[in-house]
Amino acid sequence: MLRETLVRLAPIVPSKNVWIVTNVAQADAVRREMGRAKDFHILSEPLGRNTAAAIGLAAIHLARTHGDALMAVLPSDSYVGDTPRYRTLVRAALDLARTPENLVVLGVPPTRPETGYGYIERGALLERPRGATACAVKRFTEKPTLPLAKKYAASGKYLWNAGMFFWRVSTFLDNLQRFLPATHTALMDLSKRIGTAGYDSAVRRTYWRIENISVDYAIMEPATRLSGPPKVLVIPADIGWSDIGSWAAVYELLASKPNTNVSAGPLFTVEAEGNYFWSPGKLVAAIGIRDLVFVETEDAVLLCPRSRSQDVAKIVKWLEDRKLVKLL
Repeated sequence: MLRETLVRLAPIVPSKNVWIVTNVAQADAVRREMGRAKDFHILSEPLGRNTAAAIGLAAIHLARTHGDALMAVLPSDSYVGDTPRYRTLVRAALDLARTPENLVVLGVPPTRPETGYGYIERGALLERPRGATACAVKRFTEKPTLPLAKKYAASGKYLWNAGMFFWRVSTFLDNLQRFLPATHTALMDLSKRIGTAGYDSAVRRTYWRIENISVDYAIMEPATRLSGPPKVLVIPADIGWSDIGSWAAVYELLASKPNTNVSAGPLFTVEAEGNYFWSPGKLVAAIGIRDLVFVETEDAVLLCPRSRSQDVAKIVKWLEDRKLVKLL
């Protein structure tokens, strides 16, 4: 998926302008995955401090190398079905981000009442860059309960937050200073050590000092509450997006049509529809069930409504609390 992300961007961003932020443990694996592409940059975090820190680390390096460059912050774990449309919207977002102070995000129209994503409430139409629609952001919301997610999906006013952001380096750093001053100070101190023999030890010391918080909560949400003309904009992006973060998302990618059953192995059904089955080595026979997920592995079975597949995280927490490591 990392390679696919870069292939999608290749007509827009040359590889020498690609900066990959990962952790120390995965840096070598990232280099192997990149194969013959040698001119990209890898930044390694010594420990996880969420997205505000990761983006901040990239920003100080970009400021040193490229000055007040445009930044496109793009997760590498996204599936995108409509690449041409994606590229058009990325270019539109970059056009908007050229204006100082603008913070731009792509928002995905929801296809289901998903409880595993944050949502963006869009406001008035502001611009039409490259024929796209850019709206003011009223607010960012946390991951909702299922009843609230159903209201969001039905309203037409809310979009999934896919974590795709665009801004100038100076715009991001100015907002980091405004809303997360301690992290800004720590990263600016670190920026003085870039390119020196002491950088690696400095980045380790710095990461213990900075807040563990997402860029959504740290910057995007408070920025929507600033007075004056809107500076946080969202472009609706109907691009066949998924982060493949749940079995429901896997079902949506694989289902050839609505309400069909999807199975990894042999399947026989009677009056059953909309189900996802993972049991590659066995015949699954299903009678009279609808919109369920069934996943069988060597040592465990998962059964849940497709609409609640994100709640697998609760099972993981239960296993962790009971130290059932062999099941994780």
